[in-house]
Amino acid sequence: MDYNQAALELHAKGPGKLTVQSLVPCKDKDALSTAYTPGVAEPCRKIVANPDDVYTYTLKGRTVAVVTNGTAVLGLGNIGPEAGLPVMEGKCVLFKEFGGVDAFPICLNAKTKEEVVAAVKAIAPTFGGINLEDIRSPECFEIEAELERDLDIPVFHDDQHGTAIIVLAGVLNALKVVGKRIEDVRIVQNGPGAAGTAIIHMLQVAGARHIIAVDEHGILVPGRPEGLDGHKAKLAEETNPEKLSGGLAEAIRGADVFIGTSIAGALTPELAATMAPDAIVFAMANPTPEIMPDQAKAAGIRVIGTGRSDFPNQVNNVLAFPGIFKGALSVRARDINPAMKMAAAKAIAGLIPDEELNEENILPKAFDPRVPEAVAAAVAQAARESGVARV
Repeated sequence: MDYNQAALELHAKGPGKLTVQSLVPCKDKDALSTAYTPGVAEPCRKIVANPDDVYTYTLKGRTVAVVTNGTAVLGLGNIGPEAGLPVMEGKCVLFKEFGGVDAFPICLNAKTKEEVVAAVKAIAPTFGGINLEDIRSPECFEIEAELERDLDIPVFHDDQHGTAIIVLAGVLNALKVVGKRIEDVRIVQNGPGAAGTAIIHMLQVAGARHIIAVDEHGILVPGRPEGLDGHKAKLAEETNPEKLSGGLAEAIRGADVFIGTSIAGALTPELAATMAPDAIVFAMANPTPEIMPDQAKAAGIRVIGTGRSDFPNQVNNVLAFPGIFKGALSVRARDINPAMKMAAAKAIAGLIPDEELNEENILPKAFDPRVPEAVAAAVAQAARESGVARV
């Protein structure tokens, strides 16, 4: 199937993929006067008297804003807010179809982090949560941090945390398959941008002790001649306990796990062959991964996952974000904190019973109907236990 041509035809048909549908009919004077003026004034007065009543009388508590400025859209790069709109519409479709969550695309003509932050803060009263999407690194870190600090609704950068949650779920199950413990394995993360950095932090929360981060200039280590700045300087301090230097070849030798959020072909078969026995690889560059599954298997890799749906063990963010927001909204959470992210990862991993785990079955499929409900329940419970739930 020619997906490019099919997509053009689908998007032109609407045009677009979303519409607004009223929940109430306005077929007579009484209906109109109840849905709008004069009757609508009464919910307004209730909300003035008790601001939390906005969740009772409006769409806020079931609606998420999917926000981008178009600076890092899919693999297309800085294409701008208008060109990014089809992707954001698609994300909203996934929210609704997979999680039953209403979402609306917000594409901002905002070049700086200050403009993005100001715009999101200005629209926040309408929404129960904010899903940041396709915002370039390193601005995405600072934007998320400031919004999390200043808003009392969940803020979630899916490119970072959604990917990290699915990777952790996959790693936990892959380690069961090969009989290793997360505390003991050596992990190489290639491409420590937004997703790579979040993956490292999730793995550390889960107990990983030996992580080496590698970028296009080599291993992140303090004092590296090529230099370090921003989040990479911090990662250099938080990872690589042996203070190893060099490039990917030095990092990968004897490693148990490789996680790629980098470029096609970064992990050659020759490099993969130097990994430890029963090694695990998550090669998530799209559309062409860091190493193709057949090459990885030929090099001795035991478990291989990619971002593609035509290979086993797909790392697909749709396993995470619909259920995460569904759970967070259900308890009116103020935040999506590490405990909730960990709960989501464990819920996803737990959907594959131990007796069904194997090299090609470490993650649920995208269309598994159990996923959003399991994730939502786990996230809601973690929100209650960690004190960020309002109800």
